[in-house]
Amino acid sequence: MRTLASQYLINPLTVSRALQALVDEGLVESRRGLGMYVRDGARIRLLHTEREQFLQEEWPRLREKLRRLGLKPQDLNWEDA
Repeated sequence: MRTLASQYLINPLTVSRALQALVDEGLVESRRGLGMYVRDGARIRLLHTEREQFLQEEWPRLREKLRRLGLKPQDLNWEDA
């Protein structure tokens, strides 16, 4: 924690809280005397959570904005990002 705090110039308590949040979400595990480790499947869980958040919260707003602007699927170019 001290290394992360000094590396990113943030309060060690902030690092501790962030790591605890990751533990609470089941993404990281604390191994006594060894440190913190990313749990198997954490990347997939994060991707699933982000995808669900997008579909439930962001996509409806984006879809409404596209309608308001009169944009159709053919107006959108997925290839050039």
